[in-house]
Amino acid sequence: MLLPGVWLAGCDTGQKPAVAVSAPKTPPVMPPFRYHKLIEVSPGQDYDVVSWGRGSDKVGAFAILHSDSAAAKFVTTTGDLNGTIVDVFNTDMDLDGNPEIIIEAKGIDTNNYVNVYAFEYTNGHAEKLDFPHLTQAQRLGYRGEDNFYVQDGKLFREFPLFGADAKPNGQKRQLEYGMYDNSFTVKQLSKDSTNVSSPLKPSVQLVQHKPKVVKHTTSSEKKHKKKRRRHRSEE
Repeated sequence: MLLPGVWLAGCDTGQKPAVAVSAPKTPPVMPPFRYHKLIEVSPGQDYDVVSWGRGSDKVGAFAILHSDSAAAKFVTTTGDLNGTIVDVFNTDMDLDGNPEIIIEAKGIDTNNYVNVYAFEYTNGHAEKLDFPHLTQAQRLGYRGEDNFYVQDGKLFREFPLFGADAKPNGQKRQLEYGMYDNSFTVKQLSKDSTNVSSPLKPSVQLVQHKPKVVKHTTSSEKKHKKKRRRHRSEE
C-alpha cells in the first residue's frame, strides 16, 4: 500500500501550479460623470478627460483637465458633447512639440455616426481644431462602425463599406489624418472604389469603316482624252 505513495512522490517535478493574477479593476466613475481617461503626455503633463451629465445618456458635456505639475498650472477646457465618448487619443501630427487631444464620441443619429473633438495645447493654452467631415465620395457606402487608432504619431480611421442592401460588402475605407498649419489634412489609403454601387458602363463597339478608294487619273490618261476630243471636233 505504500508503493503508490512512493511513486507519486517520485513523480513530483517541483513545479507549482500557476496562480491566475487578476488585473486591477478600474474604479467606477461616480455620477454625474460617465467617462474618465488619464493621458500622460510627459512627466508632469497630465490630461484627464471626463464627460458628465444627468437625465440623458445621449447628450452632455466634456472637460479636459490639464495639470502642469512642474509649473503648478491647471487649465480646464470644456464643451458640449453629442453622443458618448468611445476613446481619447494623444498625437503630435505636425511634430511641433504641442500635443493634440482628440476625443472620439459615438453619434446619436445616422447623419453623424461619430463626432470628433480635437484640441491642440500650446503653453497651456487650448486651441480648438476643426475635424474634417467626410466628403460625399468618402461617405459612399458609409454606415458608421468607425475604428480610430494612432500609429507612428498619425491618426488613422477605417470603417467597413456597405452596399445598397445595407449589408457589408467586404471592403474597408482607410483614411490617414495629418496636421499642417493647425489644420487637418486627409489622405485616403485604401484602394477601394469610391463608387461602391457604380453601374457597369455599357460596352461600346467600334465600327470600322473601310476607306473609300479614290481613283486618280494620270496625266497621260488626261492627254489621251484631250486628243480624242480634238479628233472628234475635227471630224
